[in-house]
Amino acid sequence: MPGFRFKNTLPPCGAGSIPPVWGGGAFAGVFLTLLEGDRYTAARLCERIVGAHGRGRRKEVDPLQFEPQDQFQQRLKNLGEIEALGQAAYPRKFAWTHTAKEVGNRFGERTTEQLAAEPVEVRAAGRIVALRPHGKAAFAHIAGGGGRLQIYVRQDVVGEEAYKLFKLLDLGDIVGVSGHLFRTKTNELSVKVEKIELLSKALLPLPEKWHGLADIEQRYRRRYLDLIVNEGAREIFIRRAQIIQEIRRFFDARGYAEVETPMMHPILGGATARPFVTHHNTFDMDLYLRIAPELYLKRLVVGGMDRVYEINRNFRNEGIDAIHQPEFTMLEFYQAYSDYLELMDMTEELFRGLAEKVTGSAQIKYGEATIDFGRFERLSMRQAIVKCWPAAAGAAPTVEELGAADGPRATAERFNTYARANGVEPVANATKLSDGELTGELFETIAEAHLVQPTFIYDFPTAISPLSKQKPEDPSLTERFELFVAGMELANGFSELNDPFDQERRFRAQVEKGGQEAPKEVDMDYIRALAHGLPPTAGEGVGIDRLVMLLTDSHAIREVVLFPLLRAESPDAPDDPAARGSGGGSDLGGKS
Repeated sequence: MPGFRFKNTLPPCGAGSIPPVWGGGAFAGVFLTLLEGDRYTAARLCERIVGAHGRGRRKEVDPLQFEPQDQFQQRLKNLGEIEALGQAAYPRKFAWTHTAKEVGNRFGERTTEQLAAEPVEVRAAGRIVALRPHGKAAFAHIAGGGGRLQIYVRQDVVGEEAYKLFKLLDLGDIVGVSGHLFRTKTNELSVKVEKIELLSKALLPLPEKWHGLADIEQRYRRRYLDLIVNEGAREIFIRRAQIIQEIRRFFDARGYAEVETPMMHPILGGATARPFVTHHNTFDMDLYLRIAPELYLKRLVVGGMDRVYEINRNFRNEGIDAIHQPEFTMLEFYQAYSDYLELMDMTEELFRGLAEKVTGSAQIKYGEATIDFGRFERLSMRQAIVKCWPAAAGAAPTVEELGAADGPRATAERFNTYARANGVEPVANATKLSDGELTGELFETIAEAHLVQPTFIYDFPTAISPLSKQKPEDPSLTERFELFVAGMELANGFSELNDPFDQERRFRAQVEKGGQEAPKEVDMDYIRALAHGLPPTAGEGVGIDRLVMLLTDSHAIREVVLFPLLRAESPDAPDDPAARGSGGGSDLGGKS
């Protein structure tokens, strides 16, 4: 920067103040460190200081240069003129009496005559989303609280100064109005404004003049704009909040205690997944971001908390696709003195009740399908493979063949012959996996996508269920189930293994097998907890994000996550992986 010098010789580090840049004895801007500069990539950072006679006025700040430049500059000019009128651009409070939505809900049925006989005074605030000036009067719409409200502003009512302010307003500005309700000639309920205040100046325009964001990825990157311009997006997240509220009511009414367990774990466990790793400086120890809360929740049951649940955030350092995100929300709950069959019944009740309370019916639309939560099918994993076996692959295997030694391997080889000839995805690692592991692979490859209506899959192989109780009549299977709807795994539950000797053997087998997703050591404190006695217990995990997808008819997980993780913006970056698919690891955290 020729001709300029920095007032300090070293740039600030971290949270220190940003030093000014001086040139020829005059203030010229500020210096940003590389760290701080990353936050301001739009363009230059500068501060224009009002002249010596403007001591009582706010400094005119132009911190960022955004596109579109012409509108940004024009709105900045309007802001200066608003302040010249003595108006605060960003005041501190507005004492409202109604939201825009409440005005419609409470007074939408009142006629012109009723409003004239019993005047209704309101103070409402919202963002300007439409402006229709007509000389010395104007109509506008403000949006707020999930509704829209028309306002009518006349110069002879609000006064000349206030009308000058109104004429300097832009779409996107947030205003507060006070006045009384009336109906226009077109019978629209409106506020005849007596006073108007600017509450926040929008220096950037709304996307595409209120027609929405066309670029799907930009909707996720700038969710704040998506929520402003897409009413459907806002409704998804209002419904998500309702779903979580109803889940809490369901478990609270049944004597469960909501708890919180650690999000940083010293030992990887509770599920099979590749973790995120962080480091605690004070303790000088590596920690894993939680992939599942399971082992901590079961410690609580050991401690005498017989019914516990947690709505938790889990983290998986794995693939991203339409139903997988590296950060996701789970419901996980445990009930002492119960088994997996009891939880299946309870899960039916939970899902049916959620559908009815959130959508008004046990039957919901999901894409082209009608999902009926009034009926749940139950199939063993082997039965599901037989039922969904493709006719073109020849005669379907029998349940008995799938249960015989080397039966799953022979079935996988037969299916792969068909798959290679028909361009279908084959069963992976058919020659390397155990019979139990192959049964799981056969199910995922052949059956999972076809389970559209609510279906419980039970009798999971022990080889893929390290935390489940074995079935007494067949130790190769466990008392475990998963719930599938619309081809997605929604829930995973089982009768919990509470034998400390058996649990330690299974943990050690996982460690010895190795791999990026396997634990690196046995959690002996959990084994110690089991040695104190875990009562017969059933536990379950439910994927909240996928549940919200179902109940809002959303077909990508990013639609139901407010701020999904995205690749950094770059013109050279490859296509977003979510468009290509390829999730990783097990479908649900917490229960594996």
